[in-house]
Amino acid sequence: MKKSTYLLMTMVLLLSVFPTGIFASEKASVIIENPKEIPIEVKAMFNRLDEIKTMDKSKLNTIQKKELRKEIKTIKAELRNTNNGIYLSVGAIIIIVLLLILIL
Repeated sequence: MKKSTYLLMTMVLLLSVFPTGIFASEKASVIIENPKEIPIEVKAMFNRLDEIKTMDKSKLNTIQKKELRKEIKTIKAELRNTNNGIYLSVGAIIIIVLLLILIL
């Protein structure tokens, strides 16, 4: 086998064996010097999500709980659409890294 094949197999083995998670004792606060202006609609969505989190759901019936779940899903979908960011899945990142290794 070629040397690059051994290297590739070694990297895949190392990435799959060793844990990649990092655990912190507390959340680090992020200070942004030039924060973007958050639209009022987005603030309202975040406030509604916080209200739902603090709500006592034990007194709700199943229909009300389903409605809350649907509302949470739609709010999260709308928030994802307002960020205008590029999201890559873990599989896509692995494929890109493997392609870069093969090319270089």
